[in-house]
Amino acid sequence: MERAPLSSSAVIAAAAELADAAGFEAVTLSAVARRLGVQAPSLYSHVRDREALLDGVAARALGELSERIATAIAGRAGRDALDGFATAHREFARDSPGRWQSLQRRAGDAVVRSDAARHIVTLNKAVLRGYDVPEDQHVHAVRLLGATINGYLALERIGGFDHSAPSPEVSWRKTVQALDALLRAWPTDPGENP
Repeated sequence: MERAPLSSSAVIAAAAELADAAGFEAVTLSAVARRLGVQAPSLYSHVRDREALLDGVAARALGELSERIATAIAGRAGRDALDGFATAHREFARDSPGRWQSLQRRAGDAVVRSDAARHIVTLNKAVLRGYDVPEDQHVHAVRLLGATINGYLALERIGGFDHSAPSPEVSWRKTVQALDALLRAWPTDPGENP
């Protein structure tokens, strides 16, 4: 069988598949080369180094996550949009665990400047439009959402909720409900010091 020609996109796709199958830490140039049936040096004309490969997986994951979020919040506002936003994150973390892990590291400049990152920012703002959170406070609200959702998913991923009742599903619903209440009661005094 003839092998498809290598491209940056094909290398990143193989790395993302490897991340989901074996864990994000297993993504190396040599492991991806083996997966593609080539020698590792042949990858260097498509990705600069391992950091670029990992950033490529993260950018791809952001793009896939943003598509899920966009679908989940389309035509929704307030609590419904928040629920769709949070659920899209949770389902992505479950369906694509290695790609999700790629989003749990400090992103390189290429990821931060990517179209996918800009789209995620736009989607965050779309969710916040359903709440009376002043625009100059959006960064704080986005950080609250990210920290809460990511923290919950990280603990769920390692089985942190497996040893006590009620089920993680009940706690998840309560977590989203609490986020909704926090956003609805956003403080009007920012309490910021320069």
